[in-house]
Amino acid sequence: MSTETASSSRSGSATSSINLESVRAVAKKDFQDAVRSWVFWGLSFLFFLLLVGITGGLAYFSTGSGSTQELTTGGLISIVSQVTRVIIPLIALVLGWKAIAGERESGTIKVLLSLPHSRKDVVLGKLIGRSAVLSLSMIIGFGLAAVVVAALMGGFDIAQYVGLLGMAILYGLAYTGIAVSLSSLTKSTTLAGGAIFGVFMLFYGAWNFIRLGFGMLVSRDIISGVTYTRTAEMPDGTTTEFTSERVPDFVLFIESLDPGNAFNNALSIVSPAIDGVTYPGYMFPDGLPFYLEDWVSFIILLCWIVIPTAIALWRFDRVDL
Repeated sequence: MSTETASSSRSGSATSSINLESVRAVAKKDFQDAVRSWVFWGLSFLFFLLLVGITGGLAYFSTGSGSTQELTTGGLISIVSQVTRVIIPLIALVLGWKAIAGERESGTIKVLLSLPHSRKDVVLGKLIGRSAVLSLSMIIGFGLAAVVVAALMGGFDIAQYVGLLGMAILYGLAYTGIAVSLSSLTKSTTLAGGAIFGVFMLFYGAWNFIRLGFGMLVSRDIISGVTYTRTAEMPDGTTTEFTSERVPDFVLFIESLDPGNAFNNALSIVSPAIDGVTYPGYMFPDGLPFYLEDWVSFIILLCWIVIPTAIALWRFDRVDL
């Protein structure tokens, strides 16, 4: 990278470019630091213990149940998905918490930018480095646990197991993207920590009550819902039509944007044991909106990686360090 480009990156100009070799160097150092600090191996061991512990519990309580291969593996995925839905965001958010904010707070960001790295290189390098730590630790943990899982279970569906790993990695990358982006937008680890905590509470607190809250508004006629008719069979054999109201489509759209819901819906594609967010057909006489289809969940998770990163690349190029 030229001296002019390096100078512009240090001054916060919006003209800094991306150098792939520079990105790779930042990511490599970030990953090596994690390995040296035992964060990487600690996470690998955590995922190993998680899977082996859950499998051991299932094997103990299902002894003699005669479960088939699909149900046995599906039962494991069903439980693991609920646990990882909370654990993976916590790990990813903590991993990305100090990625850039810690460098800014200690002043080492200026040393890093004095090297031939642009600000965009630093953001992308940190994102790739932290993503590699989380992803490879999951691959190692899941991989080692697969041997024990296959031994403890009467049947083992490798396709579903690999599908769970793939979805867990994608889910983790989404939260890593959010965490590193927030870290790049704050000047201190205190502010970054507050933002990280706010994001976690948003997705595991307020977001879960969106439909409930709007449902109450619809029931009290404060906002208009969507009217639908369903047919029910009565005890005497006759049929009766009932008219009800559901929340507007925009509420369901907002609810579908939650990374946790997207992870669960996407996982339902790779494992029949997982029930995605399903709605009775009579609630949508004109057909189910496309954004409620399970395949859209993959796009939602990708957007949680791309959009926060794009915002971070744009904003970090302009902040005063």
